[in-house]
Amino acid sequence: MTLFNYQPPTDPWLDIIYQDEDIIVLNKPAWLLSVPGKHPEHADSIYTRVREILPDCQIVHRLDMATSGLIVLALHKAAERHIKIQFQERVPQKLYYARVWGHIKPDIGKVDLPLICDWPNRPKQMVCFERGKASLTNFAVIEREDTYAADTTLVKLLPHTGRSHQLRVHMLSLGHPIIGDRLYAHPDALSLSPDRMQLHATEIRLKHPRTEEWIHFFAPCDFYPDCPKDLLKI
Repeated sequence: MTLFNYQPPTDPWLDIIYQDEDIIVLNKPAWLLSVPGKHPEHADSIYTRVREILPDCQIVHRLDMATSGLIVLALHKAAERHIKIQFQERVPQKLYYARVWGHIKPDIGKVDLPLICDWPNRPKQMVCFERGKASLTNFAVIEREDTYAADTTLVKLLPHTGRSHQLRVHMLSLGHPIIGDRLYAHPDALSLSPDRMQLHATEIRLKHPRTEEWIHFFAPCDFYPDCPKDLLKI
């Protein structure tokens, strides 16, 4: 993956939502990698920054560089194994907010389309019914807006799978690319938010790796500052 002019935000260096002896939960800014890239100039990442203070930390899931919001890291191997198994078994629940191009007609719905890497255009993903992996996203309209230069929809997204670029490609498949998405949005949708993609991981719910009790975290959304807490169900 080649990154153009990679200059991730540095203030704050780390926005820590929660930390104990087993996990750390952070609010990742847009345009910061989850893990280091292949080239030295792409070494800065949420993982690299956490390792500076917690050298035994481990990545258990990722967010796209352009996506902001909650990311969980394990602080030792046992916690890493526990949480990775949860993700493999689709135990964690995650909720995102997005602003998309146009007005989505149904108030609620789902996108159930298999995805695969669009290899000639990587890192793009695409829908492929022959070789794609199953992916499912539920959505619910928050507001149909007309206050921008074009019609937009504020929507909440509840993915049931965690495929690469899943939410971005699923919204595109509906004809509603995410505003500011440099990979998938057409020029008009990109121009409404050229500085960031309007996709934010707002909530996550999973089992604590030590106690196995449910834990729930929330990170405010800058492009939807009034978003409420605890709305993981659609």
